Amino acid sequence: MLVALGAPCVGLAQAASGKTDAATPAAAALPDYHPSMGDLMTMAVQPRHIKLGLAGKQQNWTYAEYELSELRNAFARIARTIPKYRSWDTAAMATAMTQAPFGALELAIKERNTTQFAAAYTQLTQACNVCHQSQNHAAVVIEVPDAAMFPDQDFRPATR
Repeated sequence: MLVALGAPCVGLAQAASGKTDAATPAAAALPDYHPSMGDLMTMAVQPRHIKLGLAGKQQNWTYAEYELSELRNAFARIARTIPKYRSWDTAAMATAMTQAPFGALELAIKERNTTQFAAAYTQLTQACNVCHQSQNHAAVVIEVPDAAMFPDQDFRPATR
């Protein structure tokens, strides 16, 4: 029984390591993964949006600056992965929706201004929802986070 249960694990280990035998062709073992727009939004954008909001709420400006950069990079990676979404140019759409809020967030972080940050973050959140509505995804409503969704991370500034 243990041999039967362990057999799939051996195949997975071989595929993960890149080692295959004649019975397991490499191309058949690992199909190409093509994430959907929803996958990328859920994996790359939404967590960065949440973490940015929590960092700003805690006035952790160093971390907020980092997450803003990561959020920008997430949109750039999406544009490279899915250059066209439906008939839209993904990079142009993302830039149009995020340029003003990102600029306002950058300024608020630089000035360490909680009030400006909250306004800019709300502007970014609203831009997310406008984009969702424009793409017939009005059911996807993004909000300003009111609780930490990452219990293993402290968003307060480091006191070291």
